[in-house]
Amino acid sequence: MARKKRTDAEPPIFDAELADMPADLRWREWMNRIEAVLFAAPKPVDRAVLARVIGRDASIDLLIDDIREALRGKPYDVVNVAGGWAFRTRTAYANAIATSAAVPDRAVDLTQNEAMVLVSIAYHQPVTRAGVSEILGREVSRDVIGALRDKNMITAGPRSPTAGAPFTYVTTKGFLEHFGLDTLQDLPEIEGLEDAGLLHRSDDGHSRDIGYADSDFEGP
Repeated sequence: MARKKRTDAEPPIFDAELADMPADLRWREWMNRIEAVLFAAPKPVDRAVLARVIGRDASIDLLIDDIREALRGKPYDVVNVAGGWAFRTRTAYANAIATSAAVPDRAVDLTQNEAMVLVSIAYHQPVTRAGVSEILGREVSRDVIGALRDKNMITAGPRSPTAGAPFTYVTTKGFLEHFGLDTLQDLPEIEGLEDAGLLHRSDDGHSRDIGYADSDFEGP
């Protein structure tokens, strides 16, 4: 049977392996492909997506390492965010970017109350609304929980094993992306927040009150 010819309407077959290329040129092309995908993507790109554009035996981690090495001295870098990778400008250039006003403000507008609830959930998740109320020592309304969900900072977690099986709440991938965290393990230690004056232990030694300033909750 004759092989079917590809028509002009059909896209060309994508060659991820590049087996006909010399090894050094193949590696450089894989680096370029990863850079191109990260540059074009509006959100952090995970491992499975990057694996589509490189050879099956290529190491994404080693390719990322080489890209980062090539970016030494540049005002931007490739960083781990929310379980994937993304381009981020280096902190040394934050003032220049802010002064230029060329980049729209991406910070989520959090009220003081919302910020306190969000931090409580981040450090105690999965936690119920009643649990957050206990942590903060006051009632947390459904409206505040709803506002944080609308802003893609939290979502419903597993049902609590307590009476009535209420919903718990956990932070989202959007929370990690917004604050430039790879995983929740990157959250500052609670003791560090206390030392910085952002979190205060109450007289009972257990519940905590979270301090707040506008700059504490700005995105990257």
